[in-house]
Amino acid sequence: QVQVKESGGGAVQAGESLRLSCTVSGLPFDDYVVGWFRQVPGKEREGVSCRRRSGGRVYYLDSVKGRFTISGDNAKNTVTLQMNNLQPEDTAMYYCVADPTLIQEPTCLRDFRFWGQGTQVTVST
Repeated sequence: QVQVKESGGGAVQAGESLRLSCTVSGLPFDDYVVGWFRQVPGKEREGVSCRRRSGGRVYYLDSVKGRFTISGDNAKNTVTLQMNNLQPEDTAMYYCVADPTLIQEPTCLRDFRFWGQGTQVTVST
């Protein structure tokens, strides 16, 4: 059974940082795509950052480039999203995602089969 579990959300003030962590278990593949999505009630969800477990190029949403960094620890099957200089517009429920289907370019603009329950990030002014 595939499990995707996030941790690390919280409430911060603008300009501060948070780190989200995600553990993926049960996927019987050496490589797969992992990433982070976010969603605000009433708005479409958006892909924040995605990468292959094996590494390589990374996809970032334009609005988070230079502020967010995705990384992975394959030994622990974890993926981390370091979020710096957080802004109120980053407030959302953040979801970790995983999918075994590999495509040539890293992107969040695709379907993901496995989703975590989400962790809330709230940024105040």
